[in-house]
Amino acid sequence: MNITELIREFTFKATRSSGAGGQHVNKVSSKIELSFDVKNSIVLSPREKELLSKNLAHRLTKNHFLILFCDDTRSQHRNKELAIKRFIELIKLNLIRPKSRRPTKPTKNSIKKRVETKKKNSLKKALRKKPKI
Repeated sequence: MNITELIREFTFKATRSSGAGGQHVNKVSSKIELSFDVKNSIVLSPREKELLSKNLAHRLTKNHFLILFCDDTRSQHRNKELAIKRFIELIKLNLIRPKSRRPTKPTKNSIKKRVETKKKNSLKKALRKKPKI
């Protein structure tokens, strides 16, 4: 996956930020909306598309678009950089394949130890009971 090629596929949209900020927030479009079409990406391999679609299913739209918003700073350029950085981290994190679990058996010693502790606890609780007459 080539990051510079990936960035070329991004679509950016600037809108006005919400929240406090006085007059500045009302006249400047500093909020950035980054959208990326996962399904029709040229840069991603079919395996990577499949992994992203599976891992980011809750974040994708019906059209398989991944959308990120950034309105952390008052600067549109800084918000754009932050959005790109977050997106790349998100992609890298979700392209990692989880290790497959190999089934293992408990060792003979661990089984023996478990049985012994069960017997000990059983005896301990049996001694707490009232004696039968």
